[in-house]
Amino acid sequence: MTTVAFTISPVRIPASIDSADAADFIAAIEVRNAVETHSYGTDELNFSPAEMLPRWLDSHKRHWMFVAWMGGRIVGRGSIDALLEEPETCWLDVRVLPECRRLGVGTALAECVEAAAREDGRTKLIVYAVSAPGAGPQLHSPTGFGSVPQQNPEVRFLLGRGYRLEQVERGSRLALPVDEADLVGLLAASATAAGPDYRLHSWSGRIPARWLADMAVLYTAMSTEEPSAGLEEPESVWTPERITQTEELEAVNGRTSLFTVVENLPTGRLCGLTMFSVPAETTRVVSQEDTLVMPAHRGHRLGTSMKIGNLLQLQRDLPGHPAIATFNAEENRPMLDVNEAVGFRPMGYEGAWKKVLTARNLR
Repeated sequence: MTTVAFTISPVRIPASIDSADAADFIAAIEVRNAVETHSYGTDELNFSPAEMLPRWLDSHKRHWMFVAWMGGRIVGRGSIDALLEEPETCWLDVRVLPECRRLGVGTALAECVEAAAREDGRTKLIVYAVSAPGAGPQLHSPTGFGSVPQQNPEVRFLLGRGYRLEQVERGSRLALPVDEADLVGLLAASATAAGPDYRLHSWSGRIPARWLADMAVLYTAMSTEEPSAGLEEPESVWTPERITQTEELEAVNGRTSLFTVVENLPTGRLCGLTMFSVPAETTRVVSQEDTLVMPAHRGHRLGTSMKIGNLLQLQRDLPGHPAIATFNAEENRPMLDVNEAVGFRPMGYEGAWKKVLTARNLR
């Protein structure tokens, strides 16, 4: 490995993307996008700095960002996200431009973010890393669903640092538009299966006041109800106030939120949700965000009903986008079955890794 001079420094998160101190943050997001494009072979999963900034300003979480400088430019980024109410877990992310790898930058950034996590008292470190298809032996997920190539550089890097593969996630893509007649037929069939106790509601933009309390319950459940295997993802508590604060932050990011939810008519409470995050530019891909049906209401094809209802809303109100992208755990067969029935196809895979800091590996 060639030795090249580089330095690592923390990044101050700017109050707005137009702030005088926003340049390093913008460059770090550009690194994120370049690595995402290289990993997936497409720029469809890229986000602008303005779109990314709200999640970094979320006061309900702790955030750290570090960048690696080489030759007067930022060539790598390391970050940490953590919940305020849960002291053990954090999510780490290290990205280095493809042309600057194997120079020690990734190792230095990894050591930097792990040290910062350790100093904050975090003992459970979670990393999501894209793994391209590769020949040779496969490292299989302990869930029994999915694998990553053992000889991939990111796999060898994480194993060498003491991480364990816990899960494999699938990235899926749905080409648009989908024939509306097909969608209407699928929706009618799923509505018949659901029976008379459920009703869909759809809207664009902010959550109506009447649903804020129910949506807070659904968001909180979303943090633990998604399959997380050995990651043991912690609960993230949502309140109506937190939802409103998040909506205020995201009001300037240029994206539109499209929701479809399902109401259980006997109780008058929401029991499921799905949401699209839609970029302003019709040339860009829509992000499928949260989808959840509460456990007591599963088995009624409500996930299919909501997804199709939201897809119809997207194509009628905000048409012209090329595709929708989404991510699901490989063992989450009920949700993948819903996606595949609508027409989603695999576009890539990520390994979900965990490292538990103990007295032995606290270094």
